[in-house]
Amino acid sequence: MMHTATVQSHPCSARHALLRTLWYFELFQHPLTAAELERFSNCLKSELGDLEEILQELVAEGAVFQFGAYFQTKNIPAWVERRKGFNQRADVILPTARKMAGLISAFPFVRAVFVSGSLSKHCMAPDSDVDFFIITTSRRLWLARTLLVFFKKVVLFNSHRYFCINYFVDTGHLEIEDKNLFTATETVTLLPLYGRHWYERFYQANAWAWAQFPNLPARPTEQVPEGQRSFLKKTWEFLLSSPPGNWLDLWSMRFTVWYWRRKFRDMDNDTFDRALKSRRHVSKHHPLYFQKKILDAFAERVARES
Repeated sequence: MMHTATVQSHPCSARHALLRTLWYFELFQHPLTAAELERFSNCLKSELGDLEEILQELVAEGAVFQFGAYFQTKNIPAWVERRKGFNQRADVILPTARKMAGLISAFPFVRAVFVSGSLSKHCMAPDSDVDFFIITTSRRLWLARTLLVFFKKVVLFNSHRYFCINYFVDTGHLEIEDKNLFTATETVTLLPLYGRHWYERFYQANAWAWAQFPNLPARPTEQVPEGQRSFLKKTWEFLLSSPPGNWLDLWSMRFTVWYWRRKFRDMDNDTFDRALKSRRHVSKHHPLYFQKKILDAFAERVARES
């Protein structure tokens, strides 16, 4: 049973909220429809008032441009066609992502598989990867991750195209630790493909993220399978739940961190810890640290427009 995250009522400027939402998504050259503006606004629906009327006022003032059903603050019509093309590509890629998610869910200790990144927002650029967010059992995250990385490197010839496994959390630590606009947006747009029960638990653990978007519901889960634990998966989990399995999990984490520190030796410790977060209960592999670039660019845009 899904529960709506509690949101505290607060004064909100509807015009500024809509512009702020457009500014953020324009960092990705992504125009929004009126419905999307409502969902991703930080204003309650009751505070937004007549959304269409406000948008038309902004268009009349030249603060916002409308191209069909889409709105943006830049007079760049090509963004709309670009987005439509990305949406169509996402429709083509999603069935493959579902198959890959089913494959990932069959690995030992994997409990849930969500699509993250651009595909979770129904967009796929020609050079985009399919990113996965994975929930594992406690104290076996790094072992599960190592098995999946080994499969990718050996069986898939290290292809990232449809198998980019860059974020793991375990069942005992579902709350996303970094709390900001970027992580909130990524959290609420995750698309669950396996593990309905754990998505519902994840939603409850991250009410802080949905509170930033008070009009955005959790994803529907009626059609999300729980994922079957096959005899083979149960057998491997039984064998690796022993003390040697615990040692293997620790060794997998230590070896991976050692390898990353050698590969990304130019990173300072603070950047490494944020971009390549490595704890027993979480693994994040974002070496480009895209989060910081987006948040810095957004802060600059807000300051410039204020």
